[in-house]
Amino acid sequence: MLKIIHAADLHLDSPFAGLSPEQAAARRQEQRALLDRLADLANEEQADLVLLAGDLLDCGRVYRETVDALAQTLGRIRARVFIAPGNHDPYNAASPYALPIWPDNVHIFTSPVPKGVSVPELNCTVYGAAFTAEQRTDAVLEGFCARDNSLNLMVLHGNVQGRDYAPISPAHIAASGLDYLALGHIHQASGLQKSGNTFWAYPGCPEGRGFDELGDKGVLVVEIDPGRTTAHFRPLCLRRYQILEVDLTGCADPLAAVEAALPADTGMDIYRILLTGEFAMEGSSLTGLEQALAPRFHALELRDRTRPPRDLWTRSGEDSLTGLFLQAMALQCKDRPDDETLQMAVRFGLAALENGEDIAP
Repeated sequence: MLKIIHAADLHLDSPFAGLSPEQAAARRQEQRALLDRLADLANEEQADLVLLAGDLLDCGRVYRETVDALAQTLGRIRARVFIAPGNHDPYNAASPYALPIWPDNVHIFTSPVPKGVSVPELNCTVYGAAFTAEQRTDAVLEGFCARDNSLNLMVLHGNVQGRDYAPISPAHIAASGLDYLALGHIHQASGLQKSGNTFWAYPGCPEGRGFDELGDKGVLVVEIDPGRTTAHFRPLCLRRYQILEVDLTGCADPLAAVEAALPADTGMDIYRILLTGEFAMEGSSLTGLEQALAPRFHALELRDRTRPPRDLWTRSGEDSLTGLFLQAMALQCKDRPDDETLQMAVRFGLAALENGEDIAP
């Protein structure tokens, strides 16, 4: 059995434009700490190989201390490491990958055409290809077929069924002769996929950078036997980006409503809370609410999408389904005018009727 750590899209030294300058600088430091968690996982799992499928760096203009940290941390992994540069960190003479700092256990693919490296002690061959510019539109796997008798692996940055950034078709994967294709570029984990006899996957990014990269982020621990492959997702992120929607309709205390909707532990995470429903929200109320909630998060963004409350009974005199519904509900509410459950039932009923079910006789 061969055990692999498959990671991609670290995007070290990302700008984190959505955060304050101080928070962005702190997040870049935390990204470097991610490297230690990656190395620790590889050593704890006693991985045979680490496959890094591109965009380890956010761009070619990264801090030298970040590149040094990457090289040093990869050097303490007790396994061979293979890197396929991506569209954000392409290989060229001026790229950090061309610096003479990379340890002996690290191999960086530099050709846009897939090349193989034999690893006889593991009875496998590792193939890979590099972006050598920020964009490539050629089908990188077209015509490729591994013909070794050993296990055949590939690490590659590309887009399955995409048109830009090294498009990869399932048909080309199926014809590749590979046992496992370790991909990068898509920031959402794909789960283990199979085309023909070839297993493939995207691990997603190991640390979210914005509200388009939500929830747990991490890497894959892949175990390969001839004809059989398993992959387990391992979270590595320090912080998660989360979006929470809170309906304030009929709410007397918006702070209590938001707190009731929150999970128990949010202190490490970055949240966007969307306030919705019918509620008389004033600017000063929103500011006060944000100040009261902010200590519960690493960072918080509050967005007001509420609408002004309306009179529920305005259409009760209509000769329509809505009018008949309101008349019936008014009888129910007559003796219980402050019953919040009945009030909410009226609101839900109106929402249903006014979205296409209200057909006048």
